[in-house]
Amino acid sequence: MEKSSVGQTTATNGGQDRRALNVGSRKRARAFPKGRQLDGDAHREVRELLGSRPRRPDLLIEFLHLIQDRYSCLSARHLRALCDEMRLPQAAVYEVATFYSHFDVVKEGETPPPPTTIRVCDSITCELRGAEALLAALQARENPASVRVLRAPCMGRCDTAPVCEVGHLHVDHATLESVQAVVESGRREPEIPPYQNLAEYLAVGGYSMLENCRSGARSVDDVIGELSESGLRGLGGAGFPTGRKWQIVRSYQGPRLMTINGDEGEPGTFKDRFYLEREPHSMFEGALIAAWAVDAERIYLYMRDEYPAVLHILAHEIGALENAGLIDPGQIELRRGAGAYICGEESAMIESIEGKRGYPRNRPPYIAEVGLFGRPTLNQNVETLYWVPKILTKGSGWFAAQGINGGKGLRSWSVSGRVKKPGVILAPAGITARELIERAGGIEDGQTFKAYLPGGASGGVLPASLADLPLDFGTLDKYGSFVGSHAIVVFSESDDISAVVINLLRFFKDESCGQCTPCRVGCDKAVALLERDEWDAELLNELAQAMRDSSICGLGQAAPNAFITAMEHFSGKRAHTEAAGQPDRY
Repeated sequence: MEKSSVGQTTATNGGQDRRALNVGSRKRARAFPKGRQLDGDAHREVRELLGSRPRRPDLLIEFLHLIQDRYSCLSARHLRALCDEMRLPQAAVYEVATFYSHFDVVKEGETPPPPTTIRVCDSITCELRGAEALLAALQARENPASVRVLRAPCMGRCDTAPVCEVGHLHVDHATLESVQAVVESGRREPEIPPYQNLAEYLAVGGYSMLENCRSGARSVDDVIGELSESGLRGLGGAGFPTGRKWQIVRSYQGPRLMTINGDEGEPGTFKDRFYLEREPHSMFEGALIAAWAVDAERIYLYMRDEYPAVLHILAHEIGALENAGLIDPGQIELRRGAGAYICGEESAMIESIEGKRGYPRNRPPYIAEVGLFGRPTLNQNVETLYWVPKILTKGSGWFAAQGINGGKGLRSWSVSGRVKKPGVILAPAGITARELIERAGGIEDGQTFKAYLPGGASGGVLPASLADLPLDFGTLDKYGSFVGSHAIVVFSESDDISAVVINLLRFFKDESCGQCTPCRVGCDKAVALLERDEWDAELLNELAQAMRDSSICGLGQAAPNAFITAMEHFSGKRAHTEAAGQPDRY
């Protein structure tokens, strides 16, 4: 020991440039460490919930769901216990828990939420169908001490608008009376629709193509070539050629991983839910063929929390695949989202799978090179994988020939709004909006077709005069629009386009992750400008260009499309920005 200049002895084990505390100091040691103290009861409760699950950091969101589902909130004492159990800093757990809208963080002294939560979808189709009036009626009628009524973004059930969710049970074509009946019944769990299970899929030849691939009857080059010739593209928004994507991922040194993006959050979109609630194994077989082709060790299936019935189906059928020996235990890992539209962007989804906030990554590197857990990663949309075994069975020529007007292949169009028969319509790539409206039963009686969204909230709004354009990737670029997730929302002369645009921008404002200033501030500023009596075209154009040039991901880049196209096609005010192009969501 040596004396310091102030007469205090200093331990020599403090390192070269860091002195250790003097063990002989007269300063009293703390009785407890700083910060929140560990509650023994909460610790036991958390340990019981987690059971024998590994305490890996990437499972943080799954564990938060366990606590939220059991106790209807995330109390400070349970979060503190989870931190101790996972050996994570409290700040790291808190920032994740508060990022996702489906988690209710309750601090000391705060009142927990009531046992029942009603979420009322306020997305554009539900708003057309009276969601605002329903929300107001429920808030006026329900006792806030026992029932909480909240706004919620698109639930992917636009064909049955307006929609509410009571607990995890959806109420389609919701009315005040039907929602109250569900509340009073005590039912809170989802209703599981009838679907084709593993035994039924095997009975019609399911997984035979996967067996051909695994046995060597089909080579990787043959499979990738077939998909490339078919014209199959990513069908979640970006439209990247599938065969080319598989080649790129294979070009990077393994080990590799695969992700499936089931975070179908684009307003107006519900096609992936349609297939997963009916034929989940077509997607599973496509995914296993893709994993075989790129030699991916594991598949992570990310599914939005707004689809509780789908989550149940997927969990059950993954277990069936394991029991049947078609996959190894843990080869497909199901991950549950937590209410964040931004996690539909592929790199934000990967961050969420890793147990973090859903912040999009700067690129390059792209996830094909540095993706999940730093490995080369293949990411595909649900519908894209759905078509893989069908194309390999029937041939690339069969699929490619389905398109019209220069398009290739089939598309699943989510059609909603002012049509008589909303739903998923299987139709050729290159079909027109007018033809889709006809297939959806036509415009509602007493209504006149005015406008439509060709690609959900991100794809801009086009007038009825442009309803005869072929709908496919790239065909709408010169009109400042795109097909994106193939979500068609139809409007009539009774709908105010400015109100439609404000609804869409409020959605983007709420769903911006807040990481980059152009998107965070830009969406907020856009809503403020759009809510004025007169739109300032020059300022809105300037704002849109800044957002498109500077935002990290497709949310901020595509958000201005709604007001830019509305100004150009409905007000006669020319837009002076460059098109953002396809969003890189899925």
